[in-house]
Amino acid sequence: MDNAKGMQYLTFVLEKTIFAFDVLKTREVLSVIEITPLPGMPEYITGVLNLRGSVVPVINLRQKFGFNDLDYSADTAIIIVESCIDGENIIAGALVDSIRGVITFDESEIEPPPKVGLHVNIEMVHSIGKKEHNFVLILDSDKVLFDENANISKEMISSVTGERSSE
Repeated sequence: MDNAKGMQYLTFVLEKTIFAFDVLKTREVLSVIEITPLPGMPEYITGVLNLRGSVVPVINLRQKFGFNDLDYSADTAIIIVESCIDGENIIAGALVDSIRGVITFDESEIEPPPKVGLHVNIEMVHSIGKKEHNFVLILDSDKVLFDENANISKEMISSVTGERSSE
């Protein structure tokens, strides 16, 4: 799919920088709703939310990327993103400053990220999209939302919700 022309991305803003997730990995965008904190998690894991009966972890991308935390505004949103981790489809929420919209990049407008100079861990950036004089950091949702510090397992979520795993 990487070589397909006209790839679409959902763009959003953090600290005046434009980021994006592949639109095929995004399920929906929510206004900020009640988030239940999870004790013992890294600071950037805000907690979990109830999405039509499913428990969904929420990651504060400002904190994950080392930006100063801000109070929520009317523009603050949660992007529900789907990832495949160890062969299992998992959904999580990404808390962002604001949504910009969907943008389409042709193959010629996307380049690999530079090896130095980014204020975000280079492992999390899949590529950089260019439109006129604007750059968009296209994120690898698997690496952004799930890492060894934020191993949000079904067992941990079931301990919060009281549900039992079927394994």
